[in-house]
Amino acid sequence: MRSKDKIAYFYDGDVGSVYFGAKHPMKPHRLCMTHHLVLSYELHKKMEIYRPHKAYPVELAQFHSADYVEFLHRITPDTQHLFLDELTKYNLGEDCPVFDNIFEFCQIYAGGTIDAARRLNNQLCDIAINWAGGLHHAKKCEASGFCYINDLVLGILELLKHHPRVLYIDIDVHHGDGVEEAFYFTDRVMTVSFHKYGDQFFPGTGDAKEIGEREGKFYAINVPLKDGIDDLSFTRLFKTIISKVVETYQPGAIVLQCGADSLAGDRLGCFNLSIDGHSECVSFVKKFNLPLLVTGGGGYTKENVARCWTVETGVLLDTELPNEIPENDYIKYFAPEFSLKIPNGQIENLNSKSYLSTIKMQVLENLRCIQHAPSVQMQEVPPDFYIPDFDEDEQNPDERIDQHTQDKRIQRNDEYYEADNDNDQMDVS
Repeated sequence: MRSKDKIAYFYDGDVGSVYFGAKHPMKPHRLCMTHHLVLSYELHKKMEIYRPHKAYPVELAQFHSADYVEFLHRITPDTQHLFLDELTKYNLGEDCPVFDNIFEFCQIYAGGTIDAARRLNNQLCDIAINWAGGLHHAKKCEASGFCYINDLVLGILELLKHHPRVLYIDIDVHHGDGVEEAFYFTDRVMTVSFHKYGDQFFPGTGDAKEIGEREGKFYAINVPLKDGIDDLSFTRLFKTIISKVVETYQPGAIVLQCGADSLAGDRLGCFNLSIDGHSECVSFVKKFNLPLLVTGGGGYTKENVARCWTVETGVLLDTELPNEIPENDYIKYFAPEFSLKIPNGQIENLNSKSYLSTIKMQVLENLRCIQHAPSVQMQEVPPDFYIPDFDEDEQNPDERIDQHTQDKRIQRNDEYYEADNDNDQMDVS
């Protein structure tokens, strides 16, 4: 058991200032709200806060096709009418609109997940958090489901430089299809996704029969659920499956996508999870004491997203938070109760005991097909593309370092949008 986990937390206020559009359910402003709530509970005092570097195009092209990255780099709302064929080719449009600063937005959230993975690799922290990340639908050559760059795949590729096996866990209400697809043919990554499946629910994949192929056969695990699953059913199933996965697969590191659209009352979701139920999954994964990269994901009732990810930051810090929300710049969003708790979900639970039992048995049966952890020969670890090789403890304090390097390591005071400048403040839906 580690004495005390060292937590690195990545945030750049600019990520919360982009605007997908008035009617679009994705509100990056939820990230500012989350950060302010984290600050108001003084959780920042227990973590190391970093502003991530903006991922370079060449870093994004570690997974994505160079032509797709280049297109995202140059497209703007003013020029998009000139590129109608490319917009179709790269699946940009209604779900994935072109907005101001789209590429910088991608660079920041992807940079956060890449930096998080590198700090874990260099053993500079035990847990790394990037609530701006977790955009699990993006594909190699196209955007999908509000996601443009798949930061999770990039973070996992980084972790694979140091770990023979990486486990990916996804508790978003939507199937983690982009991550699964990226690693469908390899045993170096096991993907486990708990999600709503059926009724043409997006993205339409994630049946229990999808188990991986070739070397990756049995290394993709899908837990398809029906509407209305509650805390007890979800956490019981989660713990049973994840404990067996860790025991069988023996990962060197874990990536946990904490999409908050699986909470009760989400605008796009259909589950009945409370924040306690959702965060219990985070707590359970933390107990394995493996290097852990935690990201956000979906979540479209933004005050509940902020509540959830703040509570989960507390869970990762072993800190229980008082239910009454402290004063902060976004306090009005938490009216009228101003509490962390959210109302119970009212959706009928269509997941019968026998259905859940069948799914569980199917998953455990597939895990039995993996006799033991696959033996991956470690090749020579390639050097990090970006992070300079330094030991913070041994640095000469008298040596001058450039401003940008300094900025990267400290928390900014102007890290967030003031409430008056919030381009989304009228949207309280």
